Amino acid sequence: MTKIIEYYLAPSSPWTYLGHHRLVEIANKYRANVRLIPMDLGGKVFPATGGLPLGQRSPQRQAYRLVELRRFSEYLQIPINLQPKFFPVAADLAAKLIIVVQEKEAVSKAGIGRDSAQNVLLLTAELLSAVWAREENIADEGCLEKILKKLNLSQDYLNECNKDWVQQRYADNTEIAIKQGIFGAPSYVLEGEIFWGQDRLDFLESSLKLRV
Repeated sequence: MTKIIEYYLAPSSPWTYLGHHRLVEIANKYRANVRLIPMDLGGKVFPATGGLPLGQRSPQRQAYRLVELRRFSEYLQIPINLQPKFFPVAADLAAKLIIVVQEKEAVSKAGIGRDSAQNVLLLTAELLSAVWAREENIADEGCLEKILKKLNLSQDYLNECNKDWVQQRYADNTEIAIKQGIFGAPSYVLEGEIFWGQDRLDFLESSLKLRV
């Protein structure tokens, strides 16, 4: 039976950026499907679960966050701008674009499997890299249009983001995340078990290995 990894994410999260490619590699290795669940992390999840936006954290926590980002960037050999030009950034539009592409690509390829998830995973990688590697503004429609063009995806996907069903799915994702016990991004859920943070990917892989 194919395993499904529920991938709770925020497209502006540096930790999601650092873990994304490794998650994809693990999913491919164990032939698991990935269901992306973009959520309103700063606006809804943090207030409901005791988290604080970066600017409201103590100076000590903000400083140590930069230390850890640098450490993981060097350890994983993934380049990162520790203080990118466009951060904090409003990520709602990018999150809704992920929702649209995941839905439309699954429909066009007749199922939510690894093949139909390929384009949405590539899109998510591009959005994360735009913030943390390329100094681009994912709140800007022009930036998103360029990413869609780069991936040969329809520009109509961006227009779809304004529709009611997308906003409702985004709100539902966020509510589900809170009820599931999610409080940060990235979080990966495998058969109800939560793995919070890209530094827990080894544990996720171990759990997948046991379920093969």
